[in-house]
Amino acid sequence: MSRADQDNANRKMPSYFDLPPLDVSVAFPQATPASTFPPCVSDYFHLNDLLKPEEQAVRNKVRECMEKEIAPIMTQYWEKAEFPFQVIPKLAALRIAGGTIKGYGCPGFSITGNAVAAAEVARVDASCSTFILVHSSLAMLTIALCGSEAQKQKYLPSLAQLQTIACWALTEPEYGSDASALKTTATKVDGGWIIEGQKRWIGNSTFADLLVIFARNTTTNQINGYIVKKDAPGLTVTKIENKIGLRIVQNGDIVLRKVFVPDDDRIEGVNSFQDTNKVLAVSRVMVAWQPIGISMGIYDMCHRYLKERKQFGAPLAAFQISQQKLVQMLSNVQAMILVGWRLCKLYESGKLTPGRASLGKSWITLRARETAALGRELLGGNGILSDFLVAKAFCDLEPIYTYEGTYDINTLVTGREVTGFASFKPVAQRSRL
Repeated sequence: MSRADQDNANRKMPSYFDLPPLDVSVAFPQATPASTFPPCVSDYFHLNDLLKPEEQAVRNKVRECMEKEIAPIMTQYWEKAEFPFQVIPKLAALRIAGGTIKGYGCPGFSITGNAVAAAEVARVDASCSTFILVHSSLAMLTIALCGSEAQKQKYLPSLAQLQTIACWALTEPEYGSDASALKTTATKVDGGWIIEGQKRWIGNSTFADLLVIFARNTTTNQINGYIVKKDAPGLTVTKIENKIGLRIVQNGDIVLRKVFVPDDDRIEGVNSFQDTNKVLAVSRVMVAWQPIGISMGIYDMCHRYLKERKQFGAPLAAFQISQQKLVQMLSNVQAMILVGWRLCKLYESGKLTPGRASLGKSWITLRARETAALGRELLGGNGILSDFLVAKAFCDLEPIYTYEGTYDINTLVTGREVTGFASFKPVAQRSRL
């Protein structure tokens, strides 16, 4: 066959690689994908009864929005690792940004109400939950707890309406768990401060209007806080690529080269790392409720899947092994909710210590990981498809297991509290200091 004949034959052959993939509901009609989100069936112990009517109302409002507006699009944006900016007005309409902050256009929720809102967002999409958490329970809360009255009046109302977006920059390339040793510096000059340094893993940073930056005061050697505008000369933000989890969240590397911050944007209440911990105490409770919500979604998805999917002439839900794994997942969810609820009550009564918050966050994320692994097993081959939620949630739990203190670091925080001994540095190193 001549080259011309071969080319003609190739043109006549169907190119299967050019065909669009089948919609998953067509390709696999035996189970409903997560774009049509399953009803919530995980509250086996009726723990919703622990919530006040206004907290239940917040939960219901957030649940309806997430299932209707976010579930249909979350998988495609997660796969593309892009943020769906069109959902910001929908999230703004929920009026959950600002969480526990009172006044300044913020909702003034109880911490329990704020927690269940975070869980309901995470139940459908963990990335959207992290977007809200960084903006609200870190950046906004820092301004609310530590900012001047002028800063609160100036920034919080637009942040509460998501008209402006914020990020919170503590972690650095060399300092993750050892965040209090950060190297970014702030030097006093006439009328303001010069910020020099780098930050890494900062969620929302690629599109944030305001960046809450923590830097070491070169005069006092203490950690201070600053509000940096996105268009500040010397500020560069680049997206971190190739993440396996929370792919919708836009994490960035930040470089600050002689960035000038006026005195009005120095957060006057952040004068040491202990002031930063005031914010982390609240946000760690919110982070603990993220894996609770994720686990609820995983259970809901598996519950529906097992009843729809048939093998050997019966629904998977009819098999003993499937039921055992499903009940283990359900048990985890009940226990996780109770621990999360207790963390909220401890905070409200002024009894939440760093160790208690750390124990709650570390234990809940551990149980969530187990729940995701069981769910992945139950879905078989479909357990590796993001279309059925579990694979996506499996990956999204990994960064949550790590951020706001890794599992190991959080256990050491609790260990220090219950024993009186700090064990963060190796003994040999401590002896040299």
